[in-house]
Order: sequence, then C-alpha cells, then structure tokens
Amino acid sequence: MAVIVDGGRLLLIRRAVPEGGLVWVLPGGAMEPGETAEQTAVRETLEETGLAVNAVEELGERVHPDTGRLIAYVACTVLEGAARAASPREVSAVAWAAPDEIPRYVPRGLYPPVQAYLDRR
Repeated sequence: MAVIVDGGRLLLIRRAVPEGGLVWVLPGGAMEPGETAEQTAVRETLEETGLAVNAVEELGERVHPDTGRLIAYVACTVLEGAARAASPREVSAVAWAAPDEIPRYVPRGLYPPVQAYLDRR
C-alpha cells in the first residue's frame, strides 16, 4: 500500500467494489512476479490515481485484519500529476484527508506505523 502525504494530507481511494468493510483505503494492490513492495506501490498508485510517486521508505507489513492478506506499507512522495479516480473499475473516488478527517474514512484507525509516519509529517 502506498502511504502518500502531501501538504499534511493523506491520499485515500474509495474502492469501486468494497472488500468486506473496507471502502476507503490506501492506494495499492497485488505484487506482480519479480516486483518489490516499493515497485508495487509506485505502479498501483499510478494505475489507480494517475499520480506519479517515488517510494522512499518501507513502513512495515502485516496480515490485514479484514482481508487476511499480507500487506506492505510504503511511504511515497509525489513526483507529478493530480490524484483522480484513474481506474473506474477499481476506484470510484479519491480524497486527500487531513489528520482530523481520517477517522471518517478509516473508522478503525490506521496501521500504527502508518499513523506514526503521518504524525511525523
């Protein structure tokens, strides 16, 4: 998953088809063969939001409590572009959420290393 903070706001995407209780999530998806977590975060962000980013730091990984999948979290910086729902089949909307707005989008809270990164930014 790509953790993208710009101007103090976190980029979230609204899944076109929610997965369980997950509606608003970080950009991301499945790794392709031979791909690193960083490469996946960069590729998926571009595919889903049209935003070009650079991977800068791995924040951690966990088995997601809602999906049971192993998720790697990668901090990224914006290189160029404007975030939009670039893949309507996967993404219905994007939002830049200020820290106090995140609970509206992610009621269960962020993965602690992601929250710590956001707090540092």
